[in-house]
Amino acid sequence: MKRLLAAFAAAAIVLAALELFSVHALGPLEDRLLDTFVRWHAARLAPDPDVVVVDIDESTLARMEQEAGRFPWPRVVYADLLLGLMPQKPRAVVFDILFSERDVVRPESDRAFIDAALPHRNVFFPMVKLEPEIDARGAPAGELAPLVGLVRLPGADPKTRFAVVPPLALPNALWRGGPVNFLEDADGVGRRYLLRSVVGGWALPSLPARVALDLGYPVPDADDFILAWRGAARGLPHVAFADLYEDFQRSASRRPANEFAGKIVVVGAAAPGLGDLRATPLSATQPGVEILATAIENLKNGRAMHRAPDWIPFGLALLLVGALWAAFARNVDASRSGAALGSASAGALVVSWLAAGRLLLLPLLAPLAAAWLFYFASALAAYLRERRVREQAVALFSRFVNPHVVKQLLERGGLEGEGRTRDVTLLFSDIRGFTTLSETRAPEEVVAILNRYFTRQVEVIFRHGGSLDKFIGDAIMAFWGAPLDDPEHAKRAVACALDMADELVAFRQELGEAGAGFDVGIGLHSGPAVVGLIGSEKRREYTSIGDTVNTASRIEGLTKEAGRRILVSRETMMRCAGAFDFVSCGTYPVKGRAQPVELFEPRRRP
Repeated sequence: MKRLLAAFAAAAIVLAALELFSVHALGPLEDRLLDTFVRWHAARLAPDPDVVVVDIDESTLARMEQEAGRFPWPRVVYADLLLGLMPQKPRAVVFDILFSERDVVRPESDRAFIDAALPHRNVFFPMVKLEPEIDARGAPAGELAPLVGLVRLPGADPKTRFAVVPPLALPNALWRGGPVNFLEDADGVGRRYLLRSVVGGWALPSLPARVALDLGYPVPDADDFILAWRGAARGLPHVAFADLYEDFQRSASRRPANEFAGKIVVVGAAAPGLGDLRATPLSATQPGVEILATAIENLKNGRAMHRAPDWIPFGLALLLVGALWAAFARNVDASRSGAALGSASAGALVVSWLAAGRLLLLPLLAPLAAAWLFYFASALAAYLRERRVREQAVALFSRFVNPHVVKQLLERGGLEGEGRTRDVTLLFSDIRGFTTLSETRAPEEVVAILNRYFTRQVEVIFRHGGSLDKFIGDAIMAFWGAPLDDPEHAKRAVACALDMADELVAFRQELGEAGAGFDVGIGLHSGPAVVGLIGSEKRREYTSIGDTVNTASRIEGLTKEAGRRILVSRETMMRCAGAFDFVSCGTYPVKGRAQPVELFEPRRRP
C-alpha cells in the first residue's frame, strides 16, 4: 500500500508542476476565482478623486442630439469642452476618443478643436497599434519616432517599420499620446494594460504611460502591468459630458470654478450603444474609458497587482501532498484526513483572498487540485483494500449470522452498543422425537442429521428476512424486526414458520423410516424486546431478551400439549393484518404471566 501511495504522490506532484509551469489548464478558473477576490476588495476602496471621467453616457447622447446631432459629433463640441476646462488648470486632459480621420464636411470644426488644443501641453490623444503582421507595411520607425514618441532601445533595428494609427485629424504637434489597445487574457477578460508596444527594438509608450511620463510619474520597465482596481464598475468619479457642455454654454457657470483644478480628466464614451464596453474583473461590460482611467490612476499612485511566483503554489502542493501521504501511510482515518484537507483548502483560499487585498495574486487552485486528486485516489485505494477485507469477513461471518446483521455491521459501523427496545416477533422451534432418533444412530450420524436439518431451516429463516439468534441444543431461536426495522415482521415470521413446517416434511421424507418420529414445535409471539449486543466485556452476542422472548419460548413448549405444530399468540395474529387464516386453539396458562395466553394456529389462505 505504501508503494502505491508513493506512486500517487509522485503523480500528483508531477501534475501540479505541469499545470503551474507549462499547461495552465486551470488558468481560466483560477483567474475567475482571483477576479472574485479582487472585485470584493476593490468595492471597499474609494477611487482616487483626482482622476475624473467625463462620461458620454446615454443621457448625454439624448441631450446633445439637438445641439450637436447624432454621435460622432462635430469636433467643435470638444473645442468648447476644452475652452471650458483648461481655465481651471487641470493636470491633464486625456481623450479616449479616436481622431484618426479629418472631417471633410466641416473642416472649420476640426480647426476650432485644433485651436483649442494647441496652446496646451497637457492634452493627450489615443492611437491604435495595428496587428504585428501589418507592421511590415507601416512607416519606418526612424521617421515615425519624433512624431509619435517612439523610443529607440539598445540594439534597435533601423529598418523596422511600425504600424500605428495616430490622430490624423490633428497636426503633428498634437500627436501627444499612445496606443489604447485592449489586452485580454485567454478567457476574454482584460486584467492588464499595455505599457509599451515594442517592434524591432523600438518602443511606443501606451497612452497611460505617456501621460505618466509627461506628468513625472514613474513607469514600470515592462510591456504591461496588472491593473489594481478601486471601487465598483462605473464607480469612478465622473461627470456627464452634457452637464459640463451645458454649463460651459451659460453666461454664468453654476458649477464650481475650480472643479477640475489639478485633476486628470479622462474624456470617453460609456454609453453601451457606442460599443466601447469590455470585460474586466469588475464587470463583463465595463466602459473602456474607466479602464483607461484606472491605468492612469495606477501609474499616478504607483499601484499595480503582482502575481506570486509559481514556486509558492508548487511548495504548497509539496506540503499538502506530503502531509496526506504521511496520514494515509499511518492509516489515519480517511474522513479525518479529508476534513483536515478541507480546512487547509479553506485556509489557503482565505490567504489568497487576503493577499488580493495586498495587491498580490496568489493562485492556489493547482496545488489544491493536486492535493485533492491525491486524496481521492488514496482514499479510493484504501476503500477498495478495506472492501476486500470486509468481503472476506462477510464470507466468514455470514455463515453464522444473518446477512442483515452483517449488512448493519458494515454500513452503520456496528450494531447498537448496549441494545435498545424494539418491536419484534420471536420464533422458537424445537425438535420432537430427537431423543428416539439419537438412540438408534451413531453420534456422528446424529450430528450430521442435525446439521443438515439446521442448515435447511436457517436458509428458510434467512429467506424470510429473519435474524438467527442462536441454537439452543436442538432448538432454533430467531427474530424479526431487528437489527433493521421491519413493520411487516409478524407476517414474515408466520410465513417463515409455515415454510419451516413444509421444510420439515421434505426433510422427513429424506430420512425415510428413520424420520417417522421426527417432528418440531414452533411458537411465535410479538411485542417489545431489548435487542443488541449483550454479554460480558470478553464475550458478547447479538440477541434479544425480555418477556416477549420468554413468552415465545413458552408458546413453543405448548405446541405438544395443544397437538399443533405451529402456535402464535394473539399479539402476533393481530399484527398479521389478515395475511393468513388463524384457527383458535384456546387459552393456556403460561409460566411467568398472570393472564393466560390465547393461542392460534396459522394457515395459508387458499
